[in-house]
Amino acid sequence: MDTKKRKDLILNGGLYKVIITLAVPMMISNLIQTLYSIVDGIWVSKIGTSEFAATSFVWPVNFLFISIGMGLSIAGTSLLSQFIGASKYKEASKYASQLVVMSVISALIFSGIGFLLTPIIVTLMGASGELATYSNIFLRITFLDMPFTFLFFAFNAIMNSQGNTLMTTFLSAASVVLNCILDPIFIFTLNMGVGGAAFATLVAKAVLSILGMYLLMKSNVAVKPSLKNFKFDKTIMNNIVKVGLPSAVGQSGAALGFIVLNSFIASYGTVTIAAFGMVNRITSLIMQPAMGVGASLTAIVGQNLGSEKIDRVKEAFIKAMKLTIGFSIIGCIILIWQEDAVIEFFMQSKERGEVFNQGIVYLRMISFSMPLMGMFSVYQGLFQGSGHTKYSMNMEIGRLWFVRLPMILIFKYLTEVGSSGIWFSMSFSNLIVCIYGYLVFRKGNWQTKVIREQLAV
Repeated sequence: MDTKKRKDLILNGGLYKVIITLAVPMMISNLIQTLYSIVDGIWVSKIGTSEFAATSFVWPVNFLFISIGMGLSIAGTSLLSQFIGASKYKEASKYASQLVVMSVISALIFSGIGFLLTPIIVTLMGASGELATYSNIFLRITFLDMPFTFLFFAFNAIMNSQGNTLMTTFLSAASVVLNCILDPIFIFTLNMGVGGAAFATLVAKAVLSILGMYLLMKSNVAVKPSLKNFKFDKTIMNNIVKVGLPSAVGQSGAALGFIVLNSFIASYGTVTIAAFGMVNRITSLIMQPAMGVGASLTAIVGQNLGSEKIDRVKEAFIKAMKLTIGFSIIGCIILIWQEDAVIEFFMQSKERGEVFNQGIVYLRMISFSMPLMGMFSVYQGLFQGSGHTKYSMNMEIGRLWFVRLPMILIFKYLTEVGSSGIWFSMSFSNLIVCIYGYLVFRKGNWQTKVIREQLAV
């Protein structure tokens, strides 16, 4: 199916069919991306609890840096889909070119900064002993894959804005298979330990991004980047930054919040860190269907908004909300029903006793908030697709800094509930942020176009 046929489906097809058609490949793709960390976690957990805890401990730091790439990707999907909805393919291709170059340059800068500052960052986070040693090894190698990660984000934005979500899925699947093959080789055969898991992911992501851009340039799509006679366009860059910056700030704010959160969790000990990281991996896996539905809204909202079909946008939002709540409830039931088996599968260390016990408590609490997590994804898709990323930024930052972290502090210093206070705060913050999303949706400011002048030309 070419770009114009996909556009016709998005603008005129039955909305449940449109959502499922776009969401299923995204679900699979997101699931595959999640498997990167899950596969690493399963293999690393076989080495020991400290190594396993290190991979979770440094994750927010890496996320902080790649948030810029994610912001650029969200801006690209939003703007490109609106141009496609308005049938302005030439303008969309110009934006795609600027997006790719901006992504690669920013990635190279942040990769270098992160690599050099890793020891300082890990120390400031409060790590010591084995946790600090393994965290330094894992994080430094992870920073090296940032240019490939950013490049794939740009590729993903260009394809998803056109409704082509299949190619990214196939490539991601091939990349994870490669990662699964390389993990035991680097970790055990080459005796690289926790660093081997990071190197395996680096190689897999390099193959993924380079092959993806090659296939994009060779494919029959209406919008693709061109570096021939490339010049930076200030207007286009400003528009990308205008839409992408709030998303990047939101993602960065969330990452900083998780860094602070990890510091609080670290004060409870390595066992609590391991339990936190393990359950987050589990919920990330179960939430993929709901997150796929939310992500599919970005292109649907963008193209229909560009084509002046606001009623269709609202209808798509409501139907996406019904689907994602349904998927989330099913996931919640599965987790509670098979909680012991799930925890045992994801934590295979011989030292897992207390990790298992804390993991069960966290899993039970977070399971009941899974429908709220699904709703959060749908609100994000709506606000990002319309280009009003300041609302998605508010949701990202508010959930952590104004609800979750203050509650954790209260539980830590004013009560004696222990680590259970962390788990309750994680769940309750999802409720508060969904209430905010509903109020913004009802107000309706997200319906205005952020690039009205260019779309009207």
